[in-house]
Amino acid sequence: MSTEHYDVIIIGGGSAGYAAARTARDEGANVAIIDHGPLGGLCILRGCMPTKTILRSSDIISLMRRAEEFGLNPVAAGANLSAIIDRKAQLIQEFADYRIEALHDPRFTLYQERAAFLSPTEIQAGPHRLTGKTFIISTGSIVSRIPIPGLEEVGYITSDEALKLRTLPKSLMVLGGGAVALEFAQFFARLGTKVTLIQRSHHIMSEGDEDLARPVEARFREEGMDVFTSTQLQQFSQSGNLKTAHFLHHGKEQTVSAEHILQALGRRPNIDRLNVEKANVDTKNGAITVSSDMRTSTPHIFAVGDVNGLHEIVHIAIQQGEIAGWNAVHSDKPPRQQDDRLKAQVVFTDPQVANVGLSERECTQQGSNYLVASYPFSDHGKSMTLGETHGHVKILCHPKTGELIGGHIVGPEASELIHELITIMYYHGTVHDMLRIPHYHPTLAEILTYPAEELANQLGTPLN
Repeated sequence: MSTEHYDVIIIGGGSAGYAAARTARDEGANVAIIDHGPLGGLCILRGCMPTKTILRSSDIISLMRRAEEFGLNPVAAGANLSAIIDRKAQLIQEFADYRIEALHDPRFTLYQERAAFLSPTEIQAGPHRLTGKTFIISTGSIVSRIPIPGLEEVGYITSDEALKLRTLPKSLMVLGGGAVALEFAQFFARLGTKVTLIQRSHHIMSEGDEDLARPVEARFREEGMDVFTSTQLQQFSQSGNLKTAHFLHHGKEQTVSAEHILQALGRRPNIDRLNVEKANVDTKNGAITVSSDMRTSTPHIFAVGDVNGLHEIVHIAIQQGEIAGWNAVHSDKPPRQQDDRLKAQVVFTDPQVANVGLSERECTQQGSNYLVASYPFSDHGKSMTLGETHGHVKILCHPKTGELIGGHIVGPEASELIHELITIMYYHGTVHDMLRIPHYHPTLAEILTYPAEELANQLGTPLN
């Protein structure tokens, strides 16, 4: 068996892996990519793109049902789940074909095989044995299995299966309070499924500030969803076609039954069968540990994207891939570093939730001083004309300089509005800069000037 040698070997051809491969190639490296398929990566095949495609359908049906609110004749809005899935499949195939074509670039060598380390410098890819100067692990994540009595026995679907359903469930129990759980819960509820959401923590999106979660919970309940927070799942049972959850809610025993269970209790790094221990790569809580330059405990091996457990966010995975790809080629130069100052995240519920930088919770945990101000969409002209008044905007700034350190939006088009705050923070802008920037009227974006003005008053410093 011959052994092939490469400057950089990348394991996983998703968003992070492809970014690393492209960067290393552009820096002159001889690059191999190992991906057992299906090619395309989580974001394109089973994550960001398919979910946002189907959410568009549920957003539209929600507006159709509100026709009378806008002076329009009511319509009989109904959903064809199979047609929604067909539209999703067509779009996703186009996205996947584009990525697959890029991975077959003749400037790469692509191995569609499973990979396993043999040593810190050697890897097995199916029948092929490869050696490399550097390696970049970007194998993504897989659904976590949670040991709750009876859950495996009664059975459940994950987001992967939910994206393939063609018959609308009459009832659905959603376990979890993160982005995946929330987006699918609202999607099915708006299409007509009776949805119950069960979340362990005090509020949904438990890693963020509570005031961002409450408007979403309120909207869910308005739309007919049952939302249980502060729960403790005890066991699952089944009777006929119905699956039943037994849990404590504020210390009291409760049961909920549904036709299907969507298990959305999180994902874990995908390092099964990769044999990272043979490469002397350290892990912690199932994730590969990395430094800010994306190096593992073995200096010539990097890990990017979901597999390092830092952030399950695509644009950050791409940034990590680009950093690792450059560092893997330029060991003789100061390494590029990942900067989390501008970390951003969006949950595409209605209302949407978006944030950048530090939250109040993080400031408190770090002992950092800050000033904060917020303003509700219910008192903002453009959002009132749109009939989208759930939520608010919130800005955090340094208590002396006024530099923005965090921005948070729960409300209409939060995923787009957050980019104004990201841009200002990128340039280390202040609340005074926000007030100097012209904002067209009437727009949703001008709502950001109201908390900025309040913070400027708290700072007690003149505008110019």
